[in-house]
Amino acid sequence: MLEQRAVSFTRRSIKTASKVRLLRTALSMLDLTTLEGRDSPAKVRGLCRKAIHPCDIPLDPPVPSAAAVCVYPALVPVAAAALRGSTVRVASVATGFPSGQYPLEIRLADVRSAIDAGADEIDMVISRGAFLAGRRRDVAEEVRHVLRACRTVGEGGRTAHLKVILETGELETYDNVRMASDLVLEAVAAEGDVHDGEVFIKTSTGKVQPAATMPVVLIMLEAIRDHHRATGVRIGMKPAGGIRTAKQAIHHLVMVNETLGADWLTPGLFRFGASSLANDLLRQLLRQATGRYMAQHDFPEA
Repeated sequence: MLEQRAVSFTRRSIKTASKVRLLRTALSMLDLTTLEGRDSPAKVRGLCRKAIHPCDIPLDPPVPSAAAVCVYPALVPVAAAALRGSTVRVASVATGFPSGQYPLEIRLADVRSAIDAGADEIDMVISRGAFLAGRRRDVAEEVRHVLRACRTVGEGGRTAHLKVILETGELETYDNVRMASDLVLEAVAAEGDVHDGEVFIKTSTGKVQPAATMPVVLIMLEAIRDHHRATGVRIGMKPAGGIRTAKQAIHHLVMVNETLGADWLTPGLFRFGASSLANDLLRQLLRQATGRYMAQHDFPEA
């Protein structure tokens, strides 16, 4: 039933004007990401330039900036300097990304260091090994510890929003994905005073397949919906990995709208972790504006 419901969102008829709005909305929700061993300051600066100005071709209205640039903690100072004065936020993976297989104190130090260096958002990974071994209380406790670290004022009074990565490709079943989603949401609620968009749940690191499939995203959206009905708090959602085309992005936005409502159609509550998606969104936007397709090589990767 979950898979059938997810497929139904791909069959909606969308008019041209609505499609253009959705393409622009999707661009504004992008977390442009580089998480490779060969990442360099020059590569991060290039990605930051693209995040601020995704397209050099003038459009009316101008193409929106991306939501954030996500990098490893060591490159946070580079991203923070390159994005200073823009609306684009600095995100950083932490907590022993992507495995999460480090002692808790090391993972918390990773978080604090990234925030002190300039990160506005932290993308943490849960310990899937602990979850699958039945140590659910340990997983909830680590989420609470990381949320406290994000809320603890760092250098210059800095705090950060938190995205909790479930790594759904390793959770094996839809039931486990729902259970892990509920576990995180309950752990966050236990900390109290959570404001809208302070916390996201996220599908994947991008290092494991399958990643952000539509049924998995749907079951996480349903967990967010039920949490909102119970608490009134709007938790954000970030599918990451596997969303490469504008058509896929629009399908996800339709699913968000019909599951959570239009309030979630904002970068403050929904993100795409999909750097390769940016150029296809731009191609489709320019197709609507000019009547012709641009080639992929007409847009820089960074």
